[in-house]
Amino acid sequence: MRRWLLALAGAATLLLAGCVPGHRADGDLTDDWPALPEARVFVPATDACLPRITAVVPAGSYETVDCARSHLAEVVHVGTFAGSAATGPRPEPGSPALRAARAECDQRAREVIGGDWHAARLALNIALPTTAAWLAGARWYRCDLAETGSIDNTRPVNRVGSLRGALVGDNPLAHRCFDPKLIGENLNYMAPVLCTEPHRAEFVGVFVERDMSWADFLRAAPQVHRRCMALIATFAEVPDNADLPYRAGSIFYPPSQREWTEGDRGVRCFLWSDDRKLNRSMRGAGPEGLPVI
Repeated sequence: MRRWLLALAGAATLLLAGCVPGHRADGDLTDDWPALPEARVFVPATDACLPRITAVVPAGSYETVDCARSHLAEVVHVGTFAGSAATGPRPEPGSPALRAARAECDQRAREVIGGDWHAARLALNIALPTTAAWLAGARWYRCDLAETGSIDNTRPVNRVGSLRGALVGDNPLAHRCFDPKLIGENLNYMAPVLCTEPHRAEFVGVFVERDMSWADFLRAAPQVHRRCMALIATFAEVPDNADLPYRAGSIFYPPSQREWTEGDRGVRCFLWSDDRKLNRSMRGAGPEGLPVI
C-alpha cells in the first residue's frame, strides 16, 4: 500500500508540472493492469548442506549452509511423487509411496558416496513438505544423509565437508573392526578399534531382509543370524557348512522401527569371535585364519 501511495504522489506532482498528458478512458477495465506472476511452489535445493534435520520442511524456516562449513546433513536428492502417490493425501510411514521414495533415496545416496551407506557411520532421512504445502501442490521429497556418532549412537553429528565419495578408498566412516563390550551375556556397545588391535568383531556386510512386518522381524532372529553367517562365510572365505558355527558367531544391527516402517530393510552383519581375540582382519582369512575351535 505504501508503494502505491508514493506512486500516486509522484503522478500528482508530474500532473501539476504539466509533464503528463491526460489519459482518456477506453472502457476496458482490464488491459491496463499487468498480469500477476504465476504462483510457485517451494522446492528445496539439491546439492546443499543443512544446519538441521527435520521430517517436515516449512518454507518459512528453510535454510542451507555451505558444505565447507559445519553442518548436520547433506541433501543427496530431491525427488517427486508421481502417479497415484501424488493424487491423495501426503504419504505417511508405511505407505507404498513413501517406501518407493526411500528406495530412490537409498539408490541416490549410494551413487553420491560410492557405496552402501549402511556400511558406514551414516543415516538416511526423508523430509516432506508441510501439510499446507502439500495441499497447495508441493509433491517433492528430500533425501538427507548425515554422519552419526557410532554404530550404537545413530544421532547425527556435525561435520565439515561433503560426503561425496565418502566410501571410495580408505575412509574413517566405514565400519571395520570392533571390540564389543558386554554386560553379562548382553551386548552393551561396540567400541571401534583398528583391525591390527585385539578385537572380537568385524563388519562383514549388509543383507536386505524380506518384506515383513516389524513384529515378524523381531521374531525372526534365528533366520537373521543364519543370513549373517552366510555373509561371514563369504567374507572370510570359509565353507558355509556345519563347522561354521565353530569358527565364528554373528552380531547384527537392524534398522530402527521407524526406518523399517519407511521401507529400510538393510541389516548390518558382524563376525563375532567369542573364544579368542583377533589381531587382523578376517577378510579372506580362509580356514587356517578362522579355524574350527
